[in-house]
Amino acid sequence: MSQQQHQLASKERSLFTQLVKHYEAKQYKKGLKAAEQILRKNPNNGDTQAMKALIFNSQGNSDEAFALCKVALKNAMKSHVCWHVYGLLWKNARNYEEAIKAYKFALRLEPNSLQILRDLALLQMQVRDYESYLQNRRAILQSKGTNSASRQNWTALAVAQHLAGDLHDAEKTLTTFEETLRSAPSRSDNEHWESVLYKNSIIAEMGETERALDHLEAVFKNLLDKTTAMELRAQYLLQLGRKKEAEKAYRALLDRNAEYRAYYDGLREAMGIAETDSEALKPLYDEYAANNPRGDTARRVPLDFLQGEEFRKAADQYLQNMLRKGVPSTFVNVKALYTDSAKREAIQSLVEGYLDSAPAPLTNGTQGQHAGSEEDNALKGPPFDTSVLYFLAQHYNYHLSRDLAKAMKYIDQAITARPENVNLQMTKARIWKHYGDIQKASETMEKARTLDDKDRYINSKAAKYQLRNNENAAASENMGKFTKKDTVGGPVGDLIEMQCMWYIAEDGAAYLRQGRLGLALKRFTSIREVFETWEDDQYDFHAFSMRKGMIRAYVDMVRWEDQLREHPYFSGAAISAVEIYTRLFDDPTLKLDSGANGMNGSLEGMSSAERKKAQKKARKAQEKQEQAEAEKKDARKTAGASVEEPKKEDKDPSGAQLLATEQPLVDVMKFLTPLLEFSPKNIKAQHAGFEVFVRRSKFNVPHRVHVGRVFSNGDTEKYLPALRCLFAARSIDSSHPTNHEQAIRLRHALKSTPDTLSPKASEALEAELSSLIPRDADLLKFNSDFLARNNESAAHVQASLRARQLLDPETADDNQKDVIRTLALPSVSLEDSINGLELLKAWKAQARYREDYITAAHERWPKATAFTTSQAADGASN
Repeated sequence: MSQQQHQLASKERSLFTQLVKHYEAKQYKKGLKAAEQILRKNPNNGDTQAMKALIFNSQGNSDEAFALCKVALKNAMKSHVCWHVYGLLWKNARNYEEAIKAYKFALRLEPNSLQILRDLALLQMQVRDYESYLQNRRAILQSKGTNSASRQNWTALAVAQHLAGDLHDAEKTLTTFEETLRSAPSRSDNEHWESVLYKNSIIAEMGETERALDHLEAVFKNLLDKTTAMELRAQYLLQLGRKKEAEKAYRALLDRNAEYRAYYDGLREAMGIAETDSEALKPLYDEYAANNPRGDTARRVPLDFLQGEEFRKAADQYLQNMLRKGVPSTFVNVKALYTDSAKREAIQSLVEGYLDSAPAPLTNGTQGQHAGSEEDNALKGPPFDTSVLYFLAQHYNYHLSRDLAKAMKYIDQAITARPENVNLQMTKARIWKHYGDIQKASETMEKARTLDDKDRYINSKAAKYQLRNNENAAASENMGKFTKKDTVGGPVGDLIEMQCMWYIAEDGAAYLRQGRLGLALKRFTSIREVFETWEDDQYDFHAFSMRKGMIRAYVDMVRWEDQLREHPYFSGAAISAVEIYTRLFDDPTLKLDSGANGMNGSLEGMSSAERKKAQKKARKAQEKQEQAEAEKKDARKTAGASVEEPKKEDKDPSGAQLLATEQPLVDVMKFLTPLLEFSPKNIKAQHAGFEVFVRRSKFNVPHRVHVGRVFSNGDTEKYLPALRCLFAARSIDSSHPTNHEQAIRLRHALKSTPDTLSPKASEALEAELSSLIPRDADLLKFNSDFLARNNESAAHVQASLRARQLLDPETADDNQKDVIRTLALPSVSLEDSINGLELLKAWKAQARYREDYITAAHERWPKATAFTTSQAADGASN
């Protein structure tokens, strides 16, 4: 009890106890009532004010909570309760450093408080301060109030030692606790045997494989997780070179699960068979195929190592078996073989032969699997023919064997035979997608959805294709069939709440393509917040996992969390957000042109009067939308929405506030810093970093951010972060066309502003940049030489033309003509062609050049909607 509580009368102390209980039970109204009763007689009681602040924070009023807590600290600076609450507020605000400071101050005032010690330890684990966490865990274990017989405290100390790199002490801690047990644990004590397996993994991690094996065998009969124990034993035996025993161990695992490929790899290694020794491997897999007539792995894996006629024979048996059964995933199972052109051609020859004539009867006992109905035994028939047609459509749609005309022919034949088959319609939609006709792809996938409107997967696929076609409203309506009806924000609000990452990412990308930057930035921010939530959610597991004894899973989770932002969803959203922020910096009028107001794209090409009229119309639409949302909110309140657990209302559903930022190059760092830290091998991330840092340097935006291992700050680091991103990108792919363009831009920026750098900064930059482009190089000639070396690649030509446009704006007409000429290159892809059109739009090219480009691109890609839609025509006319 703090001094503040001692100052209270007996009645108020009792009320304070009730206040704490109400808070813990989330009875916030009762808690506030108790606090008001205390404060009526003791208006400056800091502890009560702190608890009241805690309740405010739980109700979502964080600003009021912080303000009240600061008053509490002013009234009771030496109260550990106030400092503890202050730490809790910072923890809930995700400012863990400030929370740790507050906890440490509270601990100084009350060094024997176990609760503060535990909270501090959890936060130190959250920020990965392993040394401090280890010290606190040791202090908790040695504290008088701690139950020394509690396993979770010993386990937590061992985990702290393990993560801090002290494996020997971690093992010793677990062993010491085992020795304190007065009776042998029962076989049903899952917590104990999980701890034993964790200890075994630590011994193995130390490199003492022999001792790990001895320890495992000593406890093996009592372990509950037999599969893991058997896998570890097989791995240890293999590592120790005890091949015969390892072979027996892997065979025992295959007897339990003959479909796990890793067991076959272990068995092969234990038997000393090379990966390419087909003569020795084939009998091994045949043995397991015979023993598992319904299994797939033992029949599929040999296709990886067999060659020539042996491969053809095995592939024939495998494909006939799968196609007769009508397995939809048959092509997916074998497409990994397509990297070998000989195998790809053999599969194509076999499956096309099935259409031309009846396939030969199956051998090696496989035909017996189909004994049954006449339909199953038929060598030819509608089900088999449809499976073959379906396979061939996927085969010719695949990028390594693509022939879209044939793919469409086969899928149409299959659909004629089975018009109600969902998979066939989905494949047809994919073919249209590869043609570039996103409109027909979306329509076909929607048709597939109507064939089974209760299936979530096909519903999600239809919505995804609608988003790819920029049909956000239709996609939201489709997803609304499987979302909560009363969620704030409608179907999209529920999907964000449920952290449906693929939808949020696709929705944002669709808005970005339409130029609706506010909504796009809103979606990408939602993805960033989801990842922040995942990072924060681990906090609860620091205590929960110790309490439940799930140690190995917990350590795996901690290591996974450390690499969380490497995920493609985060990197993709971050790169797109960087693009938006750099565009906002380059053209602040985009805040008006493309807010979340329903306006597609910028107001480029409009007169001043037309622009004002369009903006007024957009504002009215936005006000109408906000009014509708307000009416829904009032209706929910009338229906009796809970006040105790208020739902969060999105105050910026359209992203207008995000878009209105006055510091885009500051706000962008929320995305860019973790992107560069956790995805250093992503070349798009490095290119995005360059775009930000070159602008920050050019316009003197102060920065101190993590770039690899270097912190940038001040004039001596000006342009260096951009240069380091450029070098990082070159180390990933030295031939990437963007590298050349960005190098030219950096050298040009330095030549254009030579007096803005100090001699020290200039010397540091030249030491590195000169290895890319010499200081006295003629940039136009350097760029022309690059173009001459790479004139067969559309992407490289476009990069060179962007550089030439920067260096010599007088070449604008020639540059626009040269962009059109890239369409005649044999290697030009649909993506290259779309990028070319975007380049012309970015340059605000003359209408005739855009029209010529669209005409030429349409001839090259006649089915691509990018060159046939009204959007393309509108873009050309602006």
